[in-house]
Amino acid sequence: MSVLTEKESSVEYTNKRTGSWWKKFKNNRTLLIMCLPAIAFFIVFAYLPMPGLYLAFIKYNYSDGIFHSPFVGFENFRFLVITGDLWRLTFNTVAYNLAFILLGNVLQIMVAVLLNELRGKWFKKISQTLMFLPHFISAVLIGLIAYNILSYDYGLLNHILQALGMEPLKVYSSPNAWPFIIVLTYLWQATGYGSIVYFAAIMGLDNEIVEAAEIDGANAFQRIRHIVLPWLKPTFIILLLFSLGGILKGNFGLIYNLVGANNTALYATTDIIETYVFRSLMTNFNFSLGSAVSLYQSLFGFVIVLTANWLVRKLSPENSLF
Repeated sequence: MSVLTEKESSVEYTNKRTGSWWKKFKNNRTLLIMCLPAIAFFIVFAYLPMPGLYLAFIKYNYSDGIFHSPFVGFENFRFLVITGDLWRLTFNTVAYNLAFILLGNVLQIMVAVLLNELRGKWFKKISQTLMFLPHFISAVLIGLIAYNILSYDYGLLNHILQALGMEPLKVYSSPNAWPFIIVLTYLWQATGYGSIVYFAAIMGLDNEIVEAAEIDGANAFQRIRHIVLPWLKPTFIILLLFSLGGILKGNFGLIYNLVGANNTALYATTDIIETYVFRSLMTNFNFSLGSAVSLYQSLFGFVIVLTANWLVRKLSPENSLF
């Protein structure tokens, strides 16, 4: 019996790996072809633009272009660190996004579970439609509605308070009130539409499991607690990890239209990175400053996702992203 040389063994191992790879490709070619549009999308819109990150380290001018503009290192990042209140902006942005993510997902799960428990088909459809509608209302219209309710001189709220013999409220001069207003407005707009993913996940639950629990005497609360919620756990973790990647990217459209960009009385609690950058670049527009801010946000989100995924892998390995 001949003994294979090291070179022959290496060639045989390579052939086995190549054959295994080709076999996997043939067995999954349909799924891979379906993934091609998504792969092309990320290559064109995520990877090919990456050299543009160089903008964050130059003083861009139109005549020289990206790669011939003068290199300034980290000078553009001083825009946030020195001229801007980086800690306040970062804290406000992260705090709002945490409230949006955590409260939003909890309410979306509750809505999905309640919709699943409804037995009237027409009532369920009407309820879903009414809850989805706020998602399609533009942030501009939401800001207009809020102004007509909260305005000191013309707002509906103050007209009601005055009719009851109470003092009108100066909402647009009260910074402590706006975190609640912004979060509640976001939840009103996003909860119904966001519940679609959880409702779809519940639809994938095996009905035989639920029926067996009913036969064993489990009531609705017990079925939700021991069957539905554990079933939704992987979906919640995946959506949470995806959301954390953009935790430093604030909801500019909503906050800008609710508060405005120049209400200095509310900066302490409503100013986020996007609104600050928007005000700053209105008078001194520069691609490099915007790129520096975007790079800071992306790196922050990248670190947060890696940290959160590491924790998930420690606690529940089967639900981690990688």
